[in-house]
Amino acid sequence: MEDLSRVNRALDEAKRIGNKGGEYWMARDIQQILGYSSWENFQKVIKKARMACESAGEDSSNHFHDIVKMVKAGSDAMVPKGDTFLSRYACYLIAMNGESGKSEIGIAQTYFAYQTRKQEISDKLTDAERRLQLRDRVKKANRSLTSIAKSAGVRNYAYFHNAGYLGLYEMGLADIKKRKGLHEKEDLLDRAGRTELAANEFRITQAGDKIIRDGINCEREAINTHQQVGQEVRNVIGKIGGKMPEDLPAEEPIKELTNALRKKVEDKEIPQITN
Repeated sequence: MEDLSRVNRALDEAKRIGNKGGEYWMARDIQQILGYSSWENFQKVIKKARMACESAGEDSSNHFHDIVKMVKAGSDAMVPKGDTFLSRYACYLIAMNGESGKSEIGIAQTYFAYQTRKQEISDKLTDAERRLQLRDRVKKANRSLTSIAKSAGVRNYAYFHNAGYLGLYEMGLADIKKRKGLHEKEDLLDRAGRTELAANEFRITQAGDKIIRDGINCEREAINTHQQVGQEVRNVIGKIGGKMPEDLPAEEPIKELTNALRKKVEDKEIPQITN
């Protein structure tokens, strides 16, 4: 119980607040608290945590931010010293990837799990942030579908992906863009809202699963399957009285949205360090 109180208190004291109210920790501040006397060994844990962050579909740069500070050495000479800004989620991943035999790690896992859950409840995502996350998931799903299609014998990827649009929208990609008033070089899904993105994510993931499940290894069959899955998703939308995707309005370009949110994160989370 004494160790529990000591570690929790130390982690609370190590917490810092950015200029805009965002909470963060510094890696060197929590290194000793988590039972690591060697910075090199602690860096290995941070590396594992970064990998876990990426595997979870998160952009690790939003949670881990490396810096180099100039500090005085024993001879009064200034030497570089590396450190890392850590979000609450980054700290949680570090605790989960630390040495389980350390009592401090077990305590930290509980501490940051609780803190992360509080953040999830209190920090409501805006519609724009949810749209951005969904667009990123769709990109990853499309890359996965392309890989699956390649294994199934597809070589004409443009034709294959257009088949999915034909099923879901009942028109090809070029006609969808015209209907929505988009330039021919614009990415349709970069102008899609959350409802449209969700429909496409379902189409993409289900098409990939069906191609694998049915053991398809023929380009024509893979293309037909993609169109069929798109049509089935459209049928579901119709059954529940939803608006068809071609009738949904185009929204703000995702690039502009990304830039605005990145500036918001930088202004809120990353304070300036001076020595």
